[in-house]
Order: sequence, then structure tokens, then C-alpha cells
Amino acid sequence: QVQLVESGGGLVQPGGSLRLSCAASGSIFSINDMGWYRQAPGKQRELVATITSGGSINYPETVKGRFTISRDNAKKTVSLQMNSLKPEDTAVYYCNAYVRVVPNMRVNVYWGQGTQVTVSS
Repeated sequence: QVQLVESGGGLVQPGGSLRLSCAASGSIFSINDMGWYRQAPGKQRELVATITSGGSINYPETVKGRFTISRDNAKKTVSLQMNSLKPEDTAVYYCNAYVRVVPNMRVNVYWGQGTQVTVSS
């Protein structure tokens, strides 16, 4: 069984910074892509950032230049450094990971429970 747990959410003023972390644990053989997504009330979940096992990174234009995704393969963690936060960044942030549980089997997608990020004056 694989679990992903996010941490680091909270309340921050516009222009402030916040760092989110996500730790994967359980029966993990290897982790391929990892990413961060967010969902605001009344909206669909949207991509925030992804990072492949090889280090290739993708951001949407909404966060490019402000957010930075990184991963620590030894610790099985993925982090999201968020700078210059805006009120529209307010959402529940979820991490995910494509995990190979058993060698030679296909990867499965796992999601964390989410952490609330609120950007407000």
C-alpha cells in the first residue's frame, strides 16, 4: 500500500511565500513522475507542476516563474516552493506520484489527501 502525505499549507499574504512537501511511503519499488495539483471551490483540479524521474519539469503559465518543483529520490519526496503568491492561488493542493509497486508491473497513480493554501490579506 502506498501513501502520500502533504504538509506545509497555511495562510499567507499576497506576495508571500510557502513551501509544500509531500512524502511517499509504503510498498514502493520505484517512482516515475511526480506532481502537484490544486483544486479551488467550484473548480476542477488543475495541474500546478510536474517533474519526471529524469528531472524534466513542466509548469502552466499561471505559475511559471513563481513556483518551483523539486524532488528528492532518496527520501521519496516532492516539494513545491511557491513565491509571489496571489489570491487566485488559494486552493487545496494535492501531490501525486506514479509508483511502481512491483518490478516489471505497470505504474499506478497515487494521490495525497491535500493541504489547504489560502492567500489573503
